[in-house]
Amino acid sequence: MKTFTLNDGNAIPAFGLGTWKSSEGDAYRAVKEALRVGYNHIDGAWIYQNEDEVGRGICESIKEGIIKREEVFVTSKLWNSFHAPEDVEKGCQETLTKLGLEYVDLYLMHWPVAFRSGKLMPEGTEDFWPLSDLPLSKTFKAMLKLRDKGLVKSVGVSNFSISKLEKLIAESGVVPAVNQVELHPYNPQEKLFTYCSDKGIHLTAYSPLGSGDRPEFLKQKGEPPILENQVVKVTAAEEGLTPAQLLIAWAIDRGTSVIPKSANPSRIAENLAAASHTLSTKARSAIDGIDTRFRYVDIKEWYLPGITYEGSDFWV
Repeated sequence: MKTFTLNDGNAIPAFGLGTWKSSEGDAYRAVKEALRVGYNHIDGAWIYQNEDEVGRGICESIKEGIIKREEVFVTSKLWNSFHAPEDVEKGCQETLTKLGLEYVDLYLMHWPVAFRSGKLMPEGTEDFWPLSDLPLSKTFKAMLKLRDKGLVKSVGVSNFSISKLEKLIAESGVVPAVNQVELHPYNPQEKLFTYCSDKGIHLTAYSPLGSGDRPEFLKQKGEPPILENQVVKVTAAEEGLTPAQLLIAWAIDRGTSVIPKSANPSRIAENLAAASHTLSTKARSAIDGIDTRFRYVDIKEWYLPGITYEGSDFWV
């Protein structure tokens, strides 16, 4: 499996299994199957509420000799309700306990949004910590201590814009190893891509296939399904790939790691096959040329000026 070297010297596999939206039972079976067929990168999070199943799949696979612990790259994420510095290690320890692991390879701040301690989801503005009271850099500094304790190997962020990265780096003095964001041809994030490349921040692409099975509250009427895009379909056929495989190959060709979710054994194997495909110059150019722009994961309820962001836009 191709890997990318992070700014801390650790290596992240270019391809992995996403576990967001994997329902009860599915997460365990998907992880077991993925590791069996050759995956070595599993992406999860505390808020997915399936880390016990993910961990059971990983630990059983290790015990069965399918893979060694040092051969599987495990990512998890600090949920928004653990942002207070005194809560950061608690959130990490809950994840490690559920996973049944002594450490995770990559630990990300899931969102640049802080909830009051104990709040799973906010019910009103009073349930958010304003950035003035709890800067993201304080949370990040507490996460870096987890690395010093050996609980995590690398520390990064997720869903961070350029402005948020700039502020985080300026206040903490540390450049995150990874920024995991929504990336696909409809949301290629060229400016963010260039900025992160210049800073040595690796990008991981989530929802690379358009996340058609995401919760209904995140969906919009008439949204454009990327797998049905005519350029994607025609180019995939020319490359001898399915549309999903083409999007995976495109993400890796750009230099990003990619974590498509699937619980279907045939799709799990099909997605893995795409990771070794060498994309033609023509195909890369065709996909780069798509000009439709759309974000599939957009939680507008968290856009609170002066609380969750400063300036004119949450994503800027």
